[in-house]
Order: sequence, then structure tokens, then C-alpha cells
Amino acid sequence: MSAPVRVLVTGAAGQVGVDLVDVLNAVLPPGADAAFQPDGTPIGAEEFDVLGVTHHELDVTDRDATARAIRATRPDVIVHLAAYTRVDRAEVDADTCYDVNATGTETMSLAAHDIGAHLISISTDYVFDGRKGASYIEGDPTNPLNVYGSSKRAGELLCRAEDTIVRSSWVMGVRGKNVLHVIAERALSGATVRFVEDQVGTVTLASDMARALATMVRERPGGLWHVANSGTTSWFDVAQYAGTLLGRGDDFATPIMTSELEPAPLATRPARSDLSTQKWSERFEALPQWRDGVRRLVHDRTATGAP
Repeated sequence: MSAPVRVLVTGAAGQVGVDLVDVLNAVLPPGADAAFQPDGTPIGAEEFDVLGVTHHELDVTDRDATARAIRATRPDVIVHLAAYTRVDRAEVDADTCYDVNATGTETMSLAAHDIGAHLISISTDYVFDGRKGASYIEGDPTNPLNVYGSSKRAGELLCRAEDTIVRSSWVMGVRGKNVLHVIAERALSGATVRFVEDQVGTVTLASDMARALATMVRERPGGLWHVANSGTTSWFDVAQYAGTLLGRGDDFATPIMTSELEPAPLATRPARSDLSTQKWSERFEALPQWRDGVRRLVHDRTATGAP
């Protein structure tokens, strides 16, 4: 019997991180679809030896400490989820954002190469400017509009050629803070919401992303990949659909334009940054349709007693 594949997961306390640790341990996380097995093979109970670390346990901006930790644990694969994700705050905290998302990613890539491990690093749709007018494929030119997107693009460029880079977007899970929880709370309280209809993208359910990443841990494909749930949508459509699932009527969500947001966000978001996942779908099973993911999240947040 072969030894388990040792996997180090940074950012293990984040939305995708907690789900990925579960998935690699053959545990179905809340919000997951048990039938979604993109490589056609269930996760074995002892297939992986998982080391999940949080920011408090591994500061990726400390290059020497990170290198020592990776040499000591000697993972076969590193899934680098740790990131600075406060998009608006990054506009006034650019140095910290770059330290984490760019320099920290370079540190992980170098440390992985040093011990012969494979790095899977997570990036974002915000590397694009939204002006293409169609879904973005992996080879499209990048042109970030904000500090966060620029820092993630810098991190991509600092990876080695053999690394795997996974771009995702609009991530939401049962565990952790995200906009869908806000929508659900307001729907259940009898309140209403206003959401932009001129920002279009692709939803990524954390549990589906985690299962996709487990496939990449097995395959170690290298290169750029777009991974998200199927279908393009707007934030207004997401809010309206979630409201419907929770018994609210057409008056729950009101569509507005980004220019109507008060206060105006510090960071400029791309108007249309939906990701084409054709490359993924040609090799593996496509992630479920976004409405299916939102439905599972809404159901399981209630079942788990989420606020």
C-alpha cells in the first residue's frame, strides 16, 4: 500500500480552506454535493495526510520561517490559499496586500521547488479589467483595476512555470463570512436588499472548489486554470434567487448600478469578469450550475444553525 500524499494547506481557516481540509480527509463539508467527483474517483479515507495551517501558525510574509516550516514538514503538494482578500482595504494598505499576495506567493513557490513539492496557488478574476465583453479564458491579457487584483497578478507572475495557478471568483461557503450570508440574514429578518446588476461574474461554492482542488492535488497539472461554478450571473441575480429560496417575493431585491452604491467603494471592480471554465470541463467534470450551489449553501447554512 502506497504512503498517503502529504498536503500542506495554507489559509486553512478560510472558506475554501476549511472545506478543503474536510474533503482531503474524506469528510463531506456543509454545502457539498456528494455526487460531484470531477475526476470520477471518491477520496480515500487514508489517501492524504493533511496539514492545515492558519495565518497564526504560518506567516507567509516571513520568508525564512516559511522555508523552514516547509523543509520540516516536507509536503508533496502545497495548496496555497492564504491571501489578503479585503479588496477595498487594500487600496489604502497596498504594502501589506502585496507582501501577502505577491511576495508570500513567491516564497511558497520557491520553498516548494526547494523540496520538490508541487504548488497549487489560488488567484482571482480581478486580474482582468472586465472590458472583454465575454467570458475570460486562461490566456486572455490581464489588466487589474485595483490593488488586490494587481497583487494577485504579481503573485501569478512570481510563480514558477511548473506551478498550478487556479483563478476563481465570487467565492462563498457555508462557513465563513461572505455576501450570501448577509443576503440570507436580511431575507429571514424581513428586510430588503439593493444589489448591483452591472457587475457580472461567476459564483464559486467553496465546497465545490475544494473538491476541484482535491482533483488538482491528485493530478498536479501545472499552468493556469479557471475553476468556478457553471453559468454567468450578476450580484442582483444571486440576491434575488437566494431570496426566492428563503420565501421572499419579487420586492426583496432591488437592482441598482455600481454608481449608486453609498458609500462608494474604494476599489474599482471589473464590470464583467466571468471566467470561462472550458479548459477545466474538457479534462474534468464541470462544477455544478451556480443556482444549485447557492441552493445547497442556503439549505445547509440553516441546517448547521448559521446566523
